[in-house]
Amino acid sequence: MKPIPFLRPNVVKSELYLAYLSQIDENRIYSNYGPLNDTFEERILQEFFEGEGAVSTVNNATIGLMLAISQCMRPNGRYALMPSFTFSATPLAAIWCGLEPYFIDIYEDEWSMNVDIVEDTLKKLGDQVAVVVPYATFGTCIDLTYYNELQKKGIPVVVDAAASFGARDKHGHFGKGFLGSIIYSFHATKGFGIGEGGLVYSGDEGIISNVRQAGNFGYKGSRESTLKGLNSKMSEYMAAIGLATLDVFEQKMESRKQIKQWYLEQMNKWNLFEKGWRVQNCSGQIVTQLLSILSPRDEKAHELIDRLDKQGIETRCYFSPPCHRQKQFATSNQSTMAMTECISDRIISLPFWEEMDTMLVSQIVKELANTLHRGG
Repeated sequence: MKPIPFLRPNVVKSELYLAYLSQIDENRIYSNYGPLNDTFEERILQEFFEGEGAVSTVNNATIGLMLAISQCMRPNGRYALMPSFTFSATPLAAIWCGLEPYFIDIYEDEWSMNVDIVEDTLKKLGDQVAVVVPYATFGTCIDLTYYNELQKKGIPVVVDAAASFGARDKHGHFGKGFLGSIIYSFHATKGFGIGEGGLVYSGDEGIISNVRQAGNFGYKGSRESTLKGLNSKMSEYMAAIGLATLDVFEQKMESRKQIKQWYLEQMNKWNLFEKGWRVQNCSGQIVTQLLSILSPRDEKAHELIDRLDKQGIETRCYFSPPCHRQKQFATSNQSTMAMTECISDRIISLPFWEEMDTMLVSQIVKELANTLHRGG
C-alpha cells in the first residue's frame, strides 16, 4: 500500500497571489504594517467580525500570545492558568512573559479547560493569578460567557484559538465582541494556512492598539520605545498570500467539512462508535484542522499508532504527552489531571488534508478497524 502521510498542507498556489505580489513591487513596501497588511486586516474585520472590535496581524501565533499576555497580565501576578491538554506554545508564551504555567484539567467531552476548576483555583490563588489562558481545543467554539465575566472583574483573559479562524457560533464568527484577546494561527497546517502568521482580535480596540504598538518595538508615532515591545510585524508577502486565501476560503472550508463527514460515515460503517470510539463534542461550526478521535479505554494510542505506521498510515497524538508531562514544564503547578491523563493516553489524530477523497478515507478507517482486530 502506498504510504499515507498525516498532513499535506495546501497553501494557495502562486497564480492566485501573483496580482497581490505585483502591488508589493509597485509600492516598494515590504513590512511595517504595509498597505497589503492593512487591506488584509480590514477584510478580516469586516468579513468575519462585522466591523466589531479590532485586529492586528502578527508574524506567528506564539508571538501573538506573548504580546497579548504581556500587555494585559496583572503586574503582581505569578501564574497563567491554562490547560495542560494544549500545544506547548501556550505555556512557553507565558514563560517568556515571566509567568509560571498553572495547569488545569479538562472536560471529558469537549476537551477544553474545566471552568469549575478554574473558578476554584482563582479563589485559592487570588491576586497571584496574572492571566487566564483557555484553549479552544482543535478549533471548537468554547463558551466565552464565563471568560467575559472574568475580564469584566479585572482578571485578564487571553484565548488561544489557534485552529478556530473561520469557526462560527450563535454570535457569528467565534470570538466576535469578546472583551479580552483571542489569538488565531495562520500556520500552513491550519484551515486558514498562509505559511506562517497569526491574528490578535479583541472587542476592545484599546487592547489591540497596545498589542500593535508593542509589536512594533513599543513605538507610537516616533522611534521612542514606550512599551515593552518586540517585532511581530507580518511581511507584505504573507499578507499577499493571506488575501489570496481569503478569496478561496469558503471552498477550503467546504472541502474540510466534507472530509470530516466521510470519516464519520466510515467510522459508523465499521461500528467503531459502538465499540467505544468517540469524537470531540464540538460547539459551533468549526473548520477542521485535523480529526482527533478517542480510542476505547482498553486501547493505548501509541500502540495503535505503531500498528498503523506498519501499514503505511501516518498518524499523530495531539496532545500526548500533555504539557504537564513534558520536561520543560514538569515542575509547574497543576490541578488534578485525571481527565487530561485519560484523554491524552487514548487520542489519535488521523490523516487529514484538503485533497483527500472518499476512497482514501475509506481505506484509512478500514485499516484502523482491521488494525484493532489484529491487535486484539
